[in-house]
Amino acid sequence: MPFERSFRRPQGGAVLRVLFALVLAALVGGGAAAWFDYQRYTSAALPVAGDAATVDVPRGASYPQIVAELRRIGIVARDFRMMVYWRALGRELGVAGRLHAGEYALPQGITPRELLRRMAAGEVVQHRFTIVDGWTFRQLRLALANEAGLQQTLPGSSDEEIARRLAIEGGKPEGWFLPETYSFVKGESDFDVLQRAHAAMKKTLDELWPQRSADVKLASPYEALILASIVEKETARPAERPQIAGVFVRRLKFGMRLQTDPTVIYGMGENYAGNFRRSDLETDTPFNTYTRDGLPPTPIALPGSVALQAVLHPAPGDALYFVARGDGSHEFSPTLDAHNRAVQKYQLHRSQ
Repeated sequence: MPFERSFRRPQGGAVLRVLFALVLAALVGGGAAAWFDYQRYTSAALPVAGDAATVDVPRGASYPQIVAELRRIGIVARDFRMMVYWRALGRELGVAGRLHAGEYALPQGITPRELLRRMAAGEVVQHRFTIVDGWTFRQLRLALANEAGLQQTLPGSSDEEIARRLAIEGGKPEGWFLPETYSFVKGESDFDVLQRAHAAMKKTLDELWPQRSADVKLASPYEALILASIVEKETARPAERPQIAGVFVRRLKFGMRLQTDPTVIYGMGENYAGNFRRSDLETDTPFNTYTRDGLPPTPIALPGSVALQAVLHPAPGDALYFVARGDGSHEFSPTLDAHNRAVQKYQLHRSQ
């Protein structure tokens, strides 16, 4: 009968639509009280546990799926009224269809309105990874492998494979990454950070090389990178780096061997256990600047921009030698006799 068909129970999704309409009608019927409750909820702090809570918005997630994820992690109560409020808030702000994927921070005190604003603006969590001046490439790889926020794609790849992926000539990646702090977002990989650091080093070299001092006779930016890595390892005092660079530039000019301990240590590789003997200075490796002329074949570390500047703008003077004083600084000497006296004063006397 027509009368009976008009009162059939709605099926499937129609039930949800009816319920939603009934709730809305109740809110409207409640008048100002209902509107006040909605405004109070959407402008009040969410129940965030801890100081480092986050929520992940998967790529392609719909607005209801995002709200469901907030329910799953306990940020939104499992209450149909709250679901109505979130749906209404998305429509009010006009963001329901344009929230960005990514990882979002949930700081103490954040409100539903502020959270949706951040998601609509794509203000995802920025993680930081710092490459330390003087690290070797091996140390850089270890640090990347221990960074929990990065996708790990490099384990199992050789240094040469990584160099090929980065189009580094010669297949040796040592030295080719600028020490700085790099930002990344969840989902980026260890290789993404390497690409960024490599691009930064190339850009820095490209900018600094044409501005080098006229008396710098290095043949290429790569030679500057090699020498800067040695300067980086020789002193932790930025103010001394132009002086040390000046010593090395003059020694190269006069055909003298560099005779620098960090190159010996690098050439020893895993055989270096914290100290070395005179026999190590006499053991030839491609990096031993006591046994070989000129620069080593590759950098021995990752030089910072200060070391690069020092090599391309070395301090003038006549010093050809230097020795550590024991307090982090160095004594510079123009002659071997003066250097030997400094060694006697600062090294041999101290060891007695």
